[in-house]
Amino acid sequence: MTPETLIRGRLLSFRRAPQHAGDSESYLYEEDGALLVRNGKIAAVGVYADVKAKAGAEAEEVDHRPHLILPGLIDCHVHFPQMQVIASYAANLLEWLDTYTFPEECRFVETAHAERIATQFFDEFLRQGTTTAVAYCSVHKASADAFFAESLRRGTLMIGGKVMMDRNAPQGLLDTPQLGYDETRAVIEQWHGKGRNHVAITPRFAITSTPEQMAMTQKLAEEFPDLHIQTHLSENHDEIRYTCELYPDATDYTDIYARYGLLRKKALFGHAIHLSEREADAMAESGAVAVHCPTSNLFLGSGLFPLKAIQRREKPVTVAVATDIGGGSSYSMFKTMDEAYKIQQLLGERLNPLESFYHMTLGNAVALDLADRIGTLDEGSDADIVVMNAAATPAMRLRMETVTSLSEELFLLQTLGDDRSVVETYVAGKASKPQFGL
Repeated sequence: MTPETLIRGRLLSFRRAPQHAGDSESYLYEEDGALLVRNGKIAAVGVYADVKAKAGAEAEEVDHRPHLILPGLIDCHVHFPQMQVIASYAANLLEWLDTYTFPEECRFVETAHAERIATQFFDEFLRQGTTTAVAYCSVHKASADAFFAESLRRGTLMIGGKVMMDRNAPQGLLDTPQLGYDETRAVIEQWHGKGRNHVAITPRFAITSTPEQMAMTQKLAEEFPDLHIQTHLSENHDEIRYTCELYPDATDYTDIYARYGLLRKKALFGHAIHLSEREADAMAESGAVAVHCPTSNLFLGSGLFPLKAIQRREKPVTVAVATDIGGGSSYSMFKTMDEAYKIQQLLGERLNPLESFYHMTLGNAVALDLADRIGTLDEGSDADIVVMNAAATPAMRLRMETVTSLSEELFLLQTLGDDRSVVETYVAGKASKPQFGL
């Protein structure tokens, strides 16, 4: 008989993007709800008594009351080789890359180092309740192999790619147009679709790729039209200026990627802070995604991303959210959205708690074109689940005494929550939150 698990608690799962702070039609909420998990999938969802009636007599029951049960969190832009770069002092993006990031990434030529960091990476993200991340590996195929092997072992749905870069970096971080193409193809053939792994075509950004390498990236994009693409765009004014000097024939930064066929659905552009109206139109028309990385943008002084404004344009741009480890300063999606909220405050905008939790679950899944698999608690979805406790610390417990609504509870989690607020993380139905320790 197929093993079943009945997970009981307060359920929250979004149906669509909330239109306002009181938009209760945008989500499912069950005060005494349950999920029936079978074969790594959600087999039933709803009121506890109804779901229990569908469970077999041998089903294992786990009672998480009074905690909140949500879909596993999703992080749409991280750098797997930068765990030992986080919290490095620098004036700006380009100085930070040259001083800390590039030297650290050179270490990933060593398989043993890549495998050690892969173990730590998955431990940390699952500890934070993040069950899917979109990761840049290093230029070395060994780093991608280590990342995907660990993902396969954990059973996670992860997206990642071997970075392609053939200029403006240390020699130990450079490939060539042909080698970048060949090794990316090898990673695709070896890992894409193995377990729950997805491979992304990953030119780091236009500064570190020659036109010849961009042409090979275009070839990969044409050969694998269903794969994700990830790169960086318009993060910093000096970066934008330098990039446009390297590609003088392009209309602007975004046009560089468009000329090589990289502006399309499932193409993820990290940061995209300083887009012109023409660039935003091009992003919207192509279905490409702007990935907002709030803690990184603040840490490196890159700028304030106009999240609300870019979404209410006549041609709205699809937006995802991300930690951007290690330019980002927290692994937590709670902290990420806390900083996103503050950025919108500085811009005179409002980001309500329902919107924040939508972004880190269904919103990110929609941006990745994976909402049929992750991002909700819908029947048939992969059973990636996080259990949250909004009274996990003394300060949170004290504040919870005066919380009177779901929205207030979510805002408390966003503002004061961290890995201590994550009671359990389920990956394909299996309890997977690591305990602290090296």
